[in-house]
Amino acid sequence: MKRNENLSRPDKERLSGMTLEELKAVASRVSLPGYAAKQLTDWLYKKKVTSFDEMTNIAANKRELLVEHYEIGAVAPSEVVRSSDGTVKYLFAAGDGSRFVESVYIPSKDRSTLCVSSQAGCKMNCLFCMTGKQGFSAQLTANEMLNQIQSVPESETLTNIVFMGMGEPLDNTDELFKTLEILTAPYGYAWSPKRITVSTVGIIPGLKRFLNESNCHLAVSLHSPYHEERLSLMPVEKTYPADAIIDLLHVYDFSHQRRVSFEYILFEGLNDSERHAKDLARLLKGISCRVNLIRFHAIPGVKLRSSSEKKMEWFRDLLNRNGIICTVRASRGEDIFAACGMLSTAKK
Repeated sequence: MKRNENLSRPDKERLSGMTLEELKAVASRVSLPGYAAKQLTDWLYKKKVTSFDEMTNIAANKRELLVEHYEIGAVAPSEVVRSSDGTVKYLFAAGDGSRFVESVYIPSKDRSTLCVSSQAGCKMNCLFCMTGKQGFSAQLTANEMLNQIQSVPESETLTNIVFMGMGEPLDNTDELFKTLEILTAPYGYAWSPKRITVSTVGIIPGLKRFLNESNCHLAVSLHSPYHEERLSLMPVEKTYPADAIIDLLHVYDFSHQRRVSFEYILFEGLNDSERHAKDLARLLKGISCRVNLIRFHAIPGVKLRSSSEKKMEWFRDLLNRNGIICTVRASRGEDIFAACGMLSTAKK
């Protein structure tokens, strides 16, 4: 499929992805009155315009100055792939157009979710993840994260955003937090933080900042209650062990609006025993949380196999009996390589 030619010019700053304070500075540079920054946020984040010509309450000569020095930064998807289960995978150009990232739209009966990428590639190199196997290319900007949300055809019907796509969000904190501000601020999308979830492998410096500065939901990739076993799956365990992550989470209250969940991929014969379930329950005791069990989706070069559906249901019931709310997450988009752990643009 032909790639989209509406690529951003690297010599111009992009307005979409700027906070209200940053847009005040833009207004000052082109001699617009102070209130024009709020007008810009209305056009960018509420009306979601793609052209300066649409900004009709800004004087024509000022729009010409904006065109000369800035661009809106709206880029349509380059490719679209649809799954038999209704899931849709979008490919977006990033940076100067030499890199690409994937986003996944997941419709269901009661919600409409977009899975957003935060990096081109990933540094974490988790054994079970295709994104990590392609290596790390670049941090995405707030513009490139918001563009995924704003430029999909389903943008107006989205009910939930999950930062669970390519990359580790808390390894890109500055741009992530700009994105979260714009998504939740009254001047921006004005979304409730309850509609947004940020997933992490547990980068503790970024996690501390997230817990102190954001009210969005948190999802932590865990996958084993044991240090050596988690280390074999996730190299990050060496620097940020699960025990330290859990100790940090105990300091915070998740019994009200903000939720924390733990992602747990079940691998046959590795982390799906009764011992694992009981020790996982002990590890998480005292934290108001839930565990999401995820089926492993086979990827090239990895010999791991997923536990059976029957085993997943048994593990779920055992956790529930041990006081941990647990659900089995439905697998979506596997036929188009859009399911958990399958996103990769290495061959794009």
